[in-house]
Formats: sequence, structure tokens, C-alpha cells
Amino acid sequence: MDKLKEYAELLKRILTEQVELCRRQPVPDVETFLVINEEQGDYIWMNVGWQNEERVCGMTVYVRIRNGKFWIEEDWTEDGIATDLVREGVPKEDIVLAFHDPETRKDTDFAAA
Repeated sequence: MDKLKEYAELLKRILTEQVELCRRQPVPDVETFLVINEEQGDYIWMNVGWQNEERVCGMTVYVRIRNGKFWIEEDWTEDGIATDLVREGVPKEDIVLAFHDPETRKDTDFAAA
């Protein structure tokens, strides 16, 4: 299996496991789900619904697979999706913390771009 297919399957598995954990303790009137566009390399964990008479609509995680790397655009998980990826053997140079500005990325252990 080539690297991009392997990365796509790994990310899909990690996010599916995370979403399933959230669904075990659901928030009333809030739906948690994945939006996956494998062709474009977009993986989004969303929450939509109502809580305390307020609209809930937002991303928990948004990761793009671009140029052979994981671009983490949004991540509101406790440990971070990057941690899960590294734990699964992904080299840090294949992970971009895109939610940081390009200058800050240079100071992390991960890829700058």
C-alpha cells in the first residue's frame, strides 16, 4: 500500500475511534459525525445541534492530507491528533500543525510546511 493510502486509512481509523468514543456519552440534541472527502484528502469531525438554547455547529478536528503530509488545521481534542499519529508511527516531519502561523511552526518538533 502506498504512503498516501496508508495515511488516509490511518487517519480515518483514528477519527472514527474518537467519534465513536464521543457517541458513547452523547450530548443531548448535538450530533457528532465525520465528514470525509478522500478524493480531496479532507477529514472533518463535526458537532451540530442545540445546547442550552444555543446553536452548536463547529469542527472538533480538521485534517488535510496534502503533499504526503498531515496538515492539522483544527484540533480541539485533549491529547491532539498529532500525538495519535506519532503514536502510530508517523514521523513528525510528516505532520504540519497548520493551526499555528508559519513562524511558530518552525519552533515545533513538527514540519513547518
